[in-house]
Amino acid sequence: MRRVFALLLAAALAVGLTACAEPGPTAAAPSEATDSCPSASAPLSSLALVDDVRAVTGGSTACLSSRAIEAVDDDTAPELPATVTDSEGREVEITDVDRILPIDISGTIAATVFALGLGDQVVGRDSSTGFAGTEDLPVVTKTGHTLNAEAILELAPTVILTDTSIGPKEIRQQLRDAGITVVVISSDRRIDTTDELVTEIAAALGVPSHGEALIERLDLALDASLAEIADVVPTAEEDRARMLFLYVRGSANVYYIFGEDSGADSLIEAVGGVDVAGEIGWEGMKPMTAEALVAARPDVLVMMTDGLESVGGIDGLIERIPAVAETPAGANRRVIDMADSEILSFGPRSADVISALARALYAPEPQK
Repeated sequence: MRRVFALLLAAALAVGLTACAEPGPTAAAPSEATDSCPSASAPLSSLALVDDVRAVTGGSTACLSSRAIEAVDDDTAPELPATVTDSEGREVEITDVDRILPIDISGTIAATVFALGLGDQVVGRDSSTGFAGTEDLPVVTKTGHTLNAEAILELAPTVILTDTSIGPKEIRQQLRDAGITVVVISSDRRIDTTDELVTEIAAALGVPSHGEALIERLDLALDASLAEIADVVPTAEEDRARMLFLYVRGSANVYYIFGEDSGADSLIEAVGGVDVAGEIGWEGMKPMTAEALVAARPDVLVMMTDGLESVGGIDGLIERIPAVAETPAGANRRVIDMADSEILSFGPRSADVISALARALYAPEPQK
């Protein structure tokens, strides 16, 4: 079931990106994050916490303290050939990882390859990958989600790691026919599937020990983030923020609510919020209706930054979707946004993403 929702999520993102006909998001330099979120790296408990998380007014932006990807301290050489069964049921033998092309719609696979310590072997990127060390890599996607076969063939990768969030599948087959090894990784992106994602990618690249080291590090970081957040979450559920993930692309009139098993619900739950989409039985992602939005009664709307900008900010959102004004979130103009390439990326950044979202929820920066 989660796999189905992961595919629907990819489809929604693809619809938005196609309709917008804009390049995918690129990450800003670390200094930009520091400038826009000066307390992004401060412990949550050290910040000025709001008295009532349900009554906060105004927008806030969730920022990562750093966009760098730290590689594990393991220089064990890849064990090749490696044979894996990919997420489409194909048995794939990987014999060469000297030229790796990791591509998906969120940049998660690339971030994982770099975290495994194989960043030097990466030869290209998708348009959502923009963390330190990838800026000069050639982009091989069109409008954020479509594979450019010619650009990929020019790079002569020895192995491609991708998933079903990016395609079309005919291009993947064309690349196989050209003699390139293609491994399709699971598209299920949630906080609780991060370890499985790392294991899949590490196995495909012949570096299982790197994967084990990365999982240990990520689990420790995630446990620390969750513990820090737990200390500030209101004890009573009725005092917790009622949150809803809204995906929009204004220029294309694309408006979706992300519900249970979309990945967005795991973010909301991780920061101690109440996923109101679940309360109204909203599963996966579906086009928004005014009735559903009003029935959900969110205190906080969570959105992608480019999506919010595509409707002209909070004012434009309320103007385009009058039902927003009928919710507590609309009345308080309470919207949390986060970079498109980060908010649902999970993987090596899962702990940082939920920490950033928690800061924007419980200790929002003053708006400039």
